[in-house]
Amino acid sequence: MSIKENLEKVRGRIQARSDSLGRDTREISIIAVTKTVDVNRIEQAIAEGVDIIGESRVQEAKEKYQKIGDKVSWHLVGHLQRNKAKDAVRIFDLIHSVDTTELAKEIDKQARKIGKIQKILVEVNVSGEESKYGLRPEEVFTFLKEISVLPSIRVEGLMTMAPLCDNPENCRPYFRKLKELSEKIDAEKIENVKMVNLSMGMSNDFEVAIEEGSNMVRIGRAIFG
Repeated sequence: MSIKENLEKVRGRIQARSDSLGRDTREISIIAVTKTVDVNRIEQAIAEGVDIIGESRVQEAKEKYQKIGDKVSWHLVGHLQRNKAKDAVRIFDLIHSVDTTELAKEIDKQARKIGKIQKILVEVNVSGEESKYGLRPEEVFTFLKEISVLPSIRVEGLMTMAPLCDNPENCRPYFRKLKELSEKIDAEKIENVKMVNLSMGMSNDFEVAIEEGSNMVRIGRAIFG
């Protein structure tokens, strides 16, 4: 299937799920994940209305950004090393994967140098898998209070990666847990912290994630094959 057909299918599935929940489809953003996807195919997706590109690696994003530029919004969905923060703040509108105070401070420092307020999400390892990045849920409140004083970053929500589940239903408890955590954080009214976005759900489980409150789904394979 073509990128156009794949996108139509993904949008149709999101529409159907949103309608069944009484949600407005427009409040759910598709992050087209373009790791290892060449510029020509990314341009095809943009021509079909994709307006947010999700990249996993700063170096790869940098090369693509030089060719594509600001006609789309750029999100970093992969792990960020501190030594890549300088380039990251120059490219990305939203960084989904902040999970250490040191990284947050470095992003703040680099953003301040260019007069930018960098929007970020806090990555939470809800499943507790050793192989995944992210804070444990019980660490998130302390972390947010530490980084909320940094003037050049703005926390806009949470991100998680569910375990690989053969049956998407098995991912539901992880998505639900992140949504509950975001509601508890919202209730605390921490300065400089807003729970605007929940980035959860990928090609294999995004419908379940939407049912549990996701408004950012990170989709690569279902669009690009």
